[in-house]
Amino acid sequence: MEGFRNLGYVDGKNITFEHRFPNDQPERFISLAAELAQMKVDVLIAVTRNAAIAAQRATMTIPIVFIAVPDPLGSKLVASLGRPDANITGLTNMAIELVPKRIQVLKEAIPGLSRIGLLVNASVPDAARRYVDVAEAAAGPLGLTLKPVEIRTPEDIGPAFSMITQSRLQGVCLTSDGLIYVEQERLSQLALDRKLPLIGYTRDMANWTGMLITYGPNNVALFKRAAYFVDKILKGARPSDLPVEQPTVIELIINLKTAKALGLTIPPAVLARADEVIQ
Repeated sequence: MEGFRNLGYVDGKNITFEHRFPNDQPERFISLAAELAQMKVDVLIAVTRNAAIAAQRATMTIPIVFIAVPDPLGSKLVASLGRPDANITGLTNMAIELVPKRIQVLKEAIPGLSRIGLLVNASVPDAARRYVDVAEAAAGPLGLTLKPVEIRTPEDIGPAFSMITQSRLQGVCLTSDGLIYVEQERLSQLALDRKLPLIGYTRDMANWTGMLITYGPNNVALFKRAAYFVDKILKGARPSDLPVEQPTVIELIINLKTAKALGLTIPPAVLARADEVIQ
């Protein structure tokens, strides 16, 4: 909304917003996207991969702007990043491409690390498989054993952390997913209770929920930028002529309060690279 205000849009005056929140329930993505399409809105904004796919399924004519989609090419949302070639474009958070760097950062921050978990939402099997493939390829050269940890619903999170403890994993890398984002506070608390280091994918997770480390694009900046796409479309641009944008700034955030609670000392070389250190 701030992004729209910065461009001169005021809800109820020169623009009207219709908000829908599926709460990461797969069937609600589909029904709510169809509902908005039936209303013949001028533009559909779709947040996360599930929302983008549901919007694409709901309409081939209404322009769609997606936000925070990990892999728009692999998800077959666009033909190419440079020329999306349909009624859809938007912003990717490059979540899959950044998994190797997250694993590397976690290893550097915790030098004795040897066994890590990768938390994935198995209800989205294609995305989960890609995350696991990329993570396993990165973990081997770093001397790490990687174990995928699958969840499908919020109810799976507690048992997943019990499995993490039983498997003696020493840290967990989160993957970009709506379910994981919605449950980030609970994930952070469960990890803290078990003295388990987590690395997330956006600064929100370190600032709001006290996650140990995050490495990724600034979600707030991505959401603000979405207003630019909508503005262009409302002024006559076609989504197919608006290239998908990748984040230009990747941030490393370290929460030293959490490190202290976990009994960890982050090496000075890692701290020196951080964009923000939360004291």
